[in-house]
Amino acid sequence: MNQTTKSPWKTLDGFLEINSHWVKLIAEHLETTEGQIVEYWRVERANSVVILTIQADKFLFPPPMYRPGVAEATLDFPGGRVEAEATPAAEVPVILKKELGVTESAIARLEPINTIGWAINSSFSNQKLYGFVAELHPTATVNPELIGAEYPVTADGISDLLKKLTCLQCRALLLEWQNQVDFRF
Repeated sequence: MNQTTKSPWKTLDGFLEINSHWVKLIAEHLETTEGQIVEYWRVERANSVVILTIQADKFLFPPPMYRPGVAEATLDFPGGRVEAEATPAAEVPVILKKELGVTESAIARLEPINTIGWAINSSFSNQKLYGFVAELHPTATVNPELIGAEYPVTADGISDLLKKLTCLQCRALLLEWQNQVDFRF
């Protein structure tokens, strides 16, 4: 497929910038390639990592956590932000320790699902998503108080899981991983 690349829009001015530890909100006036002046709002955020965590042929989830954006607790794979000085892979053990209480030595195998970060919302944000599969040693101890749910790594288990997952990032990575592996169900 032949794609025509258009010149980027021109930034005329920035009329608002709000900074916090978690997010930077920017409002600008831009000129499109057609010469139209538009008001545009965007956010800059740290990249994020989501980890499909498997032990003994089961996906492990931390307890559902309250999400202010949807005003409810949701079931999500372990995940978090990538600190500015870290790589996505380096954050995996930190996140698994925090959310499931497992040490780095409990990880038998760590594989990326996507090696190039996916734009979470390219129109509104610079944030990219990185996904990993972390297989834990079958005998590694996971604190049962930190397990919110378990689903079998089977076609039926994934089907049931997709009925519960509302996080688009979690769903996308699960489906991408499912696409990549050779299931023999």
